[in-house]
Amino acid sequence: MSRLPAIDPGTAIGRPKDLFDAVQHKLGFVPNMTRAMANSPATLDGYLQLSGSLAGGAPPAKVREQLALAVAEANGCGYCLAAHTAVGKAVGLTADQIRDARQGTAVDARTAALLGFARKVADARGRVADADLAAVRAVGWDDGAVAEVVAHVALNVFTNYFNNLADTDLDFPRAAPLAAAA
Repeated sequence: MSRLPAIDPGTAIGRPKDLFDAVQHKLGFVPNMTRAMANSPATLDGYLQLSGSLAGGAPPAKVREQLALAVAEANGCGYCLAAHTAVGKAVGLTADQIRDARQGTAVDARTAALLGFARKVADARGRVADADLAAVRAVGWDDGAVAEVVAHVALNVFTNYFNNLADTDLDFPRAAPLAAAA
């Protein structure tokens, strides 16, 4: 059972209700993570604003999901692995692409470089080597994409930590352990 109560969208009023309505409109349902975040409308609003802004950025939807999977695996977030596996499948990722992303890699060299860079940003808390930055630029990612990777890592670290702390109840199919996903 979740360590933070899930606010019921059916009884929410005020700002939480408005935020739930936006989530419902976009996703067709209100996930347990957003229901738990609604304990602080400022937290839920901040999450929705940053994730909404990044949705219009340089990395396409598949790559954004691969980034989320790479960071979720690094942080051991079962909720986020489940959610991004489901969303990844919905945007067209294959089981192999999902497994590879969780390992911080991809068959495509550009995507592999970006995912590896994201893992280094997360692991080094942003203090990557000049060679790491040069490597991601060398495959064609510009400084805007580099900045967005930092934002995606931050967003996903936030949701990973939030869900790890809250022990959010799964409302997506559980992601298979990585060894079994191979």
